[in-house]
Amino acid sequence: MIIFYPFIIAFIITAVITPLSLIIIKKMGLVDDPKRHKHPGMIHKKPTPRGGGIPLFLGIVIAGIFFLPLTKAVIALFAAGSIALFTGIVDDKYDISPYLRFIVNIAVALIVVTAGITVPFITNPFGGILFLNSISFHFGFFTIILSDVIAILWIIWVMNMLNWSKGVDGQMPGIVAISALTIGILSLRFGISDPSSQIAANLSFIIAGASLGFLIFNFHPARIFPGYGATAVYLLLSAVSILSGAKLATAILVMGVPMIDGIFTIMRRVLSGRSPFWHDKKHLHHLLLSFGIGQRYIALFYWIISAILGTLALVLSSQAKLFAIIMLLIVVGGSLLFLHRILKNTYDEDRL
Repeated sequence: MIIFYPFIIAFIITAVITPLSLIIIKKMGLVDDPKRHKHPGMIHKKPTPRGGGIPLFLGIVIAGIFFLPLTKAVIALFAAGSIALFTGIVDDKYDISPYLRFIVNIAVALIVVTAGITVPFITNPFGGILFLNSISFHFGFFTIILSDVIAILWIIWVMNMLNWSKGVDGQMPGIVAISALTIGILSLRFGISDPSSQIAANLSFIIAGASLGFLIFNFHPARIFPGYGATAVYLLLSAVSILSGAKLATAILVMGVPMIDGIFTIMRRVLSGRSPFWHDKKHLHHLLLSFGIGQRYIALFYWIISAILGTLALVLSSQAKLFAIIMLLIVVGGSLLFLHRILKNTYDEDRL
């Protein structure tokens, strides 16, 4: 039971901080007004505060003071998270360029990797282990290690993929909470006597608790939106998924639906000649909304699928996880293609 104390404390802290922070957030002008903010993916009709990354990250940091050791990795994570949060606050206020945000993503990922949080190996689903830290590339005076490259790409991807998955109220915090709980439980298998595993477990449960504490105020109708500042939390989640060993297959599986939606989104935008950085209204949750499904039901759909996949990730072998990921890719990818085709045909008929 003691291992769940970080979860409980983070939940209470965030649940208390969030309504209090609304006062400050409104005074800072971090309000998403649909009359002034012309975002193509916007679905709400009235002004709503969107600085939710502030109470989310503060809840994690305060809980972390009690349950996390002051190691190099922890300091780097919270320093990088603070930079991501500050960038998010500025974006929530002024809507800065997505290219500038991407540069910050790279910078914070480098901070985390420099602190030693990398992907040293991956388990071969067909047997054996591939040690990524033994593979390097030399460019003059520079040496690039594959484990570092994979970690940087993973952190940047999770930050952006989860940012796209906050389109309906309550969607994102539920996904993050379930993913963090899954990673936290998996980390316990390595034994809390291992310092890295203990940090990964405690931080995972802290992230889960904070996310659920925030969910109270983000579930439809939301009193506050996560905003771009919540990327600080996505950064921490991506880091704990690799902190005590390579658990990427587990993270990929439990976040499978938003991850495949993200891949599909990038491919769709590039193939249509548009920048993958610019927004649209064609994510999976937007498609479901187009069929008249309510925000609460869409959020519940994402939570249920994530919970099922998270449970499978805890019991499946590496080879079975690979098979599950492939099947999920086929099912979700095929569903996205089918839904896009139906909506396109409906739009064409309406034009006629």
